[in-house]
Amino acid sequence: MRESVSPSLATVDPTLAVPGLLARRLAQDPHATLVERKSALGSAWTPVSVRSFADQVTAVARGLVALGVEPGDRVSIMSRTRYEWTLLDFAVWAAGGVPVPVYETSSAEQVAWILSDADVRLAVVETSAHAAVTESVRDRAPGLGEVLVLDDGAVDRLTAAGAAVDPAEVERRSAATVGSDLATLIYTSGTTGRPKGVELTHGNFVALSLEGVAGLYDVCAAPGSRTLLFLPLAHVFARFIEVLCVASGAVLGHTPDTKNLVADLGTFRPTFLLAVPRVLERVYNAAEQKAGTGVRLRLFRWAAKTSIVWSRALDLPGGPSAALRAQHRLADRLVLSKVRHTLGGAVRYAVSGGAPLGERLGHFYRGLGLTVLEGYGLTETTAPTAVNRPGSVRIGTVGHPFPGTAVRLSADGEVQVRGPHVFRGYHRNPAATAEAFDDGWFRTGDLGELDDAGTLRITGRKKEIIVTAGGKNVAPAALEDRLRGHPLVSQVVVVGDARPYVGALVTLDAEMLPGWLAGHGLPEMDVATAARRPEVLAALDRAAERASEVVSRAESIRRVRVLAVDFTEANGYLTPSLKVRRSAVLDDFAGEVDALYA
Repeated sequence: MRESVSPSLATVDPTLAVPGLLARRLAQDPHATLVERKSALGSAWTPVSVRSFADQVTAVARGLVALGVEPGDRVSIMSRTRYEWTLLDFAVWAAGGVPVPVYETSSAEQVAWILSDADVRLAVVETSAHAAVTESVRDRAPGLGEVLVLDDGAVDRLTAAGAAVDPAEVERRSAATVGSDLATLIYTSGTTGRPKGVELTHGNFVALSLEGVAGLYDVCAAPGSRTLLFLPLAHVFARFIEVLCVASGAVLGHTPDTKNLVADLGTFRPTFLLAVPRVLERVYNAAEQKAGTGVRLRLFRWAAKTSIVWSRALDLPGGPSAALRAQHRLADRLVLSKVRHTLGGAVRYAVSGGAPLGERLGHFYRGLGLTVLEGYGLTETTAPTAVNRPGSVRIGTVGHPFPGTAVRLSADGEVQVRGPHVFRGYHRNPAATAEAFDDGWFRTGDLGELDDAGTLRITGRKKEIIVTAGGKNVAPAALEDRLRGHPLVSQVVVVGDARPYVGALVTLDAEMLPGWLAGHGLPEMDVATAARRPEVLAALDRAAERASEVVSRAESIRRVRVLAVDFTEANGYLTPSLKVRRSAVLDDFAGEVDALYA
């Protein structure tokens, strides 16, 4: 088996738990800013010192104790990404409890399963609508007590309830929590079957955070580091960043609504971002669309090409030529600086995961002055298990294993992982836990490649491999990710199992469609009409050809079928983490798949 190991860069005390990270930060500089909160009115950000945050954590933790939360008890949090999410997370940990995240978009059935399987004792939700969903499944969650609503003053209620509780009780519980204790239960959104509860320990978070501080110092720990969270805190990636900021000294901000993201980035001015490829794709597509037509569009495309060529030249001996450097400076002044401004103007790094970004966009953003550090991880690995690092970026890969981590490939190419950040097992599911490990190595279910330098590239999901009628094995992920980069495209499902060639089901991006139509001299139309328009179909055929340039003819997309409906979480075709439920799509659109081969 091929194997790649990154040595540990941190000394981790096995007794250290997440509350201990906050205590360390408090001891270092209690007056430093830990969080900035956006004011209810206007765009100002109010600093919250480490001391103030720690005091609020203790006050809320005392309230949890007053409401009967015992060490080990589960407390669910169902909310958008906001300051109170982080406050509650640390308060539950301080009280010795176990936070259980619930996506704020979850259905009643999903809420019922999580509350019952995790045996949740207390639920905190954001809105009265969330409370109604939670209350509607109370008969299936026998251990559930109160349901507190953030919009109705849940934090104030907890603070008032805890006034009579001795702060020493919270201190005792925090001190008694050690690395091997359960820190959280995160239910994987899963594209098939019921979600499994992933048991992550305090040691998982502490080890990964301390290794991250050492390995990604320039990103998250250098003086002035700050990040704005907009991805759901119900997802492990955002939860890890939340803890990492406490350990690293970075300033953390929250924004719950991506509709205001550009404005919030401009006022908060983060130096690093946590992103998914779709966000970075849409920033590029929106900038190109904003350029309009004619001379301005040609100027944008010239600047984008210059950015990409300049970035690629950085990897060559001698670097960019003097002429290319001059072109790049001009492109930056005319175009690139404006795109950078939409991201706040100060951002230097973006940590991207969830799917490949694509080499072209990776070089575009590096030429823009934003280095995208592509990484790879799962809920079971407490988020990142491999990542590109400043100074050793290999665009198109997910980098080397995270510090303290080992990665190997099995005989069939499956990526397997070992390290202190790997989960301890699935909740109440010993059979699934046993199946997930191979002699102490976690079996990710993903396929990958390791180059001679030990850099990892993810090539697809083991269970999603397509075998055409001609016997060709096709990994759909790479094709889907490339085709999804087109501004017209929202979602892609590549098909072709036992078929004569590879095809693709495509949905249109309703937000980008009007601009694309205007830019191509076409009238306004709805998605259903556009899905039949010859100019749209021709553009998608060309996009499929470009997406297929990286594979053999036998693996290339031969035909595209455009659907009149998009895939969303609401209609059941996307998971809460925005992964396509392939089985549901293939079942419900079987007729559309057949039409590809008619």
